[in-house]
Amino acid sequence: MDKKQNTKDIGPLMYTDLFPFGKKDAEENTREFLIKVFDILLDFIKKSNDRSCKILDFHQPNKLKEIMDLEIPVDPVTLEQLLTDCKDTLKYQVKTGHPHFFNQLSSGLDIVCMAGEWLTATANTNMFTYEIAPVFILMEQVTLRKMREIIGWSDGDSILGPGGSISNLYAALCARHKMYPTYKQQGLMGLGQLVIYTSEHSHYSMRGAGMVMGFGTDHVIEVHCDSRGRMIPEELEKCIRSDLDKGKKPFFVCCTAGTTVLGAFDPIHPIADICDKYNIWLHVDAAWGGGVLLSRKYRSRMNGVERAKSVTWNPHKLMGSLLQCSTVHFQEDGLLMSCNQLSADYLFQQDKHYDVNFDTGDKVIQCGRHNDIFKLWLMWRSKGERGYEKHIDHLFHMTEYMVKKLRERKDRFHLIIEEPECTNVSFWYIPKRLRSMPHSPQKETILGELTATLKGRMMNIGTLMIGYQPIDCGSMKIPNFFRSIISNAAVQESDIDFMLDELDRLGHDL
Repeated sequence: MDKKQNTKDIGPLMYTDLFPFGKKDAEENTREFLIKVFDILLDFIKKSNDRSCKILDFHQPNKLKEIMDLEIPVDPVTLEQLLTDCKDTLKYQVKTGHPHFFNQLSSGLDIVCMAGEWLTATANTNMFTYEIAPVFILMEQVTLRKMREIIGWSDGDSILGPGGSISNLYAALCARHKMYPTYKQQGLMGLGQLVIYTSEHSHYSMRGAGMVMGFGTDHVIEVHCDSRGRMIPEELEKCIRSDLDKGKKPFFVCCTAGTTVLGAFDPIHPIADICDKYNIWLHVDAAWGGGVLLSRKYRSRMNGVERAKSVTWNPHKLMGSLLQCSTVHFQEDGLLMSCNQLSADYLFQQDKHYDVNFDTGDKVIQCGRHNDIFKLWLMWRSKGERGYEKHIDHLFHMTEYMVKKLRERKDRFHLIIEEPECTNVSFWYIPKRLRSMPHSPQKETILGELTATLKGRMMNIGTLMIGYQPIDCGSMKIPNFFRSIISNAAVQESDIDFMLDELDRLGHDL
């Protein structure tokens, strides 16, 4: 029987005909509406996995506002109109789960994880107390303990936060609290000038932490890196000694495991040695690269991570969880609570009839906390440890395949980092007219200009998406180049081949 014959025409029905408002046929109406929504979602999922479909139907902002009716009406619209709104929204949405989407650190569409997100939205609960999220709180404890064990700690504490930037901020807040516990009540007065150190290729959230925490972006020192984008330990120590001589207080070093652009891994052991020497908190920002810890083959990129006092790790990146899913872990238990606890008595009563240590809301400054754990827990259960190792190994295999293909086509592509440490592949595309021109700074300038033009063509045609950016820091100045990210487990060798062929098709005449 045809699927449409099994569904009811909801035509002029309104939201008041659904649960919890509807009376007559409310259950049937709700079922039929959700089935139709599901069909729209399934169609989007199918197209996201159909390599013959475009990634996006791009329109300039003003044009898109003309195409779609985005205004909030005075009177309610029908359910039929809401279904049309859902269809139109996905029609113009980028298919980030498409195997030809290489634009962001987070991509792919894991079906089990997506099912977990649907359940999460349906449960619609907050994560601040055990009384309203009992199963999810226990899942979070078990999963985060597993992640700490993988890092190499036997104890400690963790929390899921709203993104890697906030996770890094929580690490810096706890570091300051541990080293200067009077700050929580007394503030900055008399504390002296605190200083953070991070690589010049690190995420901008470290500068954000300096801004938010009140000691200023000028005191977030960006340490020089080598030609592959890794922090140079000797340069770090020079910076620390210089600030100590000026009477400043170095207190926090951020060691990046997988930089956003080049995918570089800072050397943890020598940086940890320096932190031990000067009694400085070592944080590892593994928001991007943390997934390598799941692979026996690639884990060595993070050798020494167990020496850190805190680690940020985003499963919504290399691990392929849906957005958002960011964790921060601490080697010492109790710091999150000690640092952030404000004991709001309307939430965190101490005379509850269960163990209040399971109430997590007072560990964070944000109060309300979205349930980001169930989708990760469910996905990890579906793969197991062995499946996740295969997942990570596959992403790196695809990266190695891409590097190999770029080398085979040296006339058309120029690798910027010959041996990428993560799944970032940085390169220029070389159009026909420049292929006989020797490589030089002048040629790089031209290629940088053409990269932005080629990205525009790519967006307009909608068959491929790759990000681009320049690098302009003390030890490295590179004009615009493409940064391909392989974090979608659906990517196969044929997709890499398509990427390179499509770049050539779109850009050969530039």
